[in-house]
Amino acid sequence: MNPLLRAEQAVLGSVLLDPGQLAHLDWLAPDHFYRPVHQALFAALRKLRNDGHPALTAETSVPPLSWVTDAVDEASRHVRGLTAAYPHTLISACPRSEHAPVYGRMVLEGAIHRSITEHAIRLHQAARADALRGEVEGALHYADVLTGVLNDLARRWGTEPRPVPPAPLSATTPLVTPLVRADQVAEDERFLLAVLVERPGAMEEVVGWLRPGDFADPAHGQLYRCLGALHHRGEAIDRITLLWEAQQRGLLADSTLTHDQLTAICDGVGAGSAEWLGEQVMRSSLTRAAATSARAVRSLAENETLAPGRLINHALHALGPLDDVRTRWQAANGRPTPRPPAPVLAPTGTPPAQVRAALSRSTPRAAPPPSARPGSAPIPAVTRPPSRGHS
Repeated sequence: MNPLLRAEQAVLGSVLLDPGQLAHLDWLAPDHFYRPVHQALFAALRKLRNDGHPALTAETSVPPLSWVTDAVDEASRHVRGLTAAYPHTLISACPRSEHAPVYGRMVLEGAIHRSITEHAIRLHQAARADALRGEVEGALHYADVLTGVLNDLARRWGTEPRPVPPAPLSATTPLVTPLVRADQVAEDERFLLAVLVERPGAMEEVVGWLRPGDFADPAHGQLYRCLGALHHRGEAIDRITLLWEAQQRGLLADSTLTHDQLTAICDGVGAGSAEWLGEQVMRSSLTRAAATSARAVRSLAENETLAPGRLINHALHALGPLDDVRTRWQAANGRPTPRPPAPVLAPTGTPPAQVRAALSRSTPRAAPPPSARPGSAPIPAVTRPPSRGHS
């Protein structure tokens, strides 16, 4: 027995039994249904209501037969396989027609999980494609689309979108995303480190926006951390000081770094633009962050035990690392960081259609005094803490 399928049947059966229930389902849309035949039926029922079907003004408790037959005729214009007997199956699947808003909430919950999963998959595919092409535009675009979808779904569900971390050691933690073009990425990282070692002042070109975590190879990230520490302390940077700093940090003793790795970097060609090579490393970092965030969001969305509000907020939190890399990528390219859109607050008075979903599934509470209402005072902007140094 599929609970989501039964919920879709129950909400349609409720409306077929009691056309007046459509007034309590304005927040539910046809595309929230999973099965195409259910989408077509719900759209047909809503169209009949908008056209002023006589069933809505009937004085009897039982709607006329034309309400069912006209709905089937209208839906059959847009979907195949709908028989005249199926509405009776839907009616029999509805325990109580007055519970239509509760059944609709279940349908909306399933649609939220499904929509987030689909957009997370698109983000992951865009990130992988960008990694192959050495680009970032596709990943950034679909990251914006996913963020917009999460904010819209939060309003439909009647909650405030805000990043909330999941429980520690959650089962939704994704596996490490396999590298794309790993050989090329490693070569760019080694080349950059060689330039930073051999060229005085090269650290000034990248230290403001490149971080150790942007390196795909953890050993390369540790070497960059050593270089950042030397730069931060104002000490000389060359192959000897780098070797000494790595030893002081225990990187050779615990096999984080090997002498062969250090030799390959220190004896490499040290000519080139540190800024350009740093941007190449950042491109790879951004696409990896996008793929990792997408996998995390998809894992959350596929967890059916997560309530929609928690799912949306955990998904927004999973996109946080990507936002951090994006901000530094824009700084590296001299682009201003776009301001996040202001939250859309419901106007005073009758709530909009998107919030009726929340009102229909909970008991109305007494309104607080005007001075205590949320949203009466401006919400301060949240600022990121300054990034830590490399030491």
